[in-house]
Amino acid sequence: MHLFYITEKISGILQFSEEESRHCTKVLRLKVGDELHLTDGKGNLYKGKILDNNSKACQIEVLEQIDDYPQLPYKLHIGVSSTKNGERLEWFIEKAVEIGITEITALMCERSKHISVKPDRIQRLMISAMKQSLRIVLPTFNSSTPFADFIQKTQNHYPQKYIAYCGELTQNPPLLQTIYQPHQDTLVLIGPEGDFSPKEIQQSLNYGFVPVSLGMFRLRTETAAVLACSAVQLLNGYARNL
Repeated sequence: MHLFYITEKISGILQFSEEESRHCTKVLRLKVGDELHLTDGKGNLYKGKILDNNSKACQIEVLEQIDDYPQLPYKLHIGVSSTKNGERLEWFIEKAVEIGITEITALMCERSKHISVKPDRIQRLMISAMKQSLRIVLPTFNSSTPFADFIQKTQNHYPQKYIAYCGELTQNPPLLQTIYQPHQDTLVLIGPEGDFSPKEIQQSLNYGFVPVSLGMFRLRTETAAVLACSAVQLLNGYARNL
């Protein structure tokens, strides 16, 4: 299955961008008459056929919409601290899209190493990961969001809200997998190296976030975020048959 991302309305005959045309004809070596799949990143999937395999302006005929393609039965939003090395945050974003996530917010915490995030680069990375993993929903990415504003804004949006941290404000928090309820929309907070500050932890508890542990070992920020994403996916028992 070859999946392509289209931002315009998918119907009739359409033309790929130069980048997608080159990928289709030069990388995948698809030819006139070959079938492929298209998504708008909003959960819609279509089957198409190549009419013209021009490497700069490939033309596609849309054949049908596929209505029964499986999607995640839950929403997962991870609020993760910015990292000192921007490549590590990008690595997490790529893997989270592949595993399955709805929304990612880069948090500005008291101990975060603030970096300049390039939204266009993040968008291209997420599109590539979405196509590679054959997903048809492009997650939302929010950059440079102050921690206090974020937890206040999201307090009533998720039936399950967790904060993972290493501190001792709450002794022996339960493992995420022991209290997580599958098929429910969920928000998980992951702190910076050096952890959330005591003030931030207390703020989150005041807004109804439940403290959880991701295991007995101390993890890097991006590793903890990937682990949380993977745990939620596995606990939901989500599987796709293509």
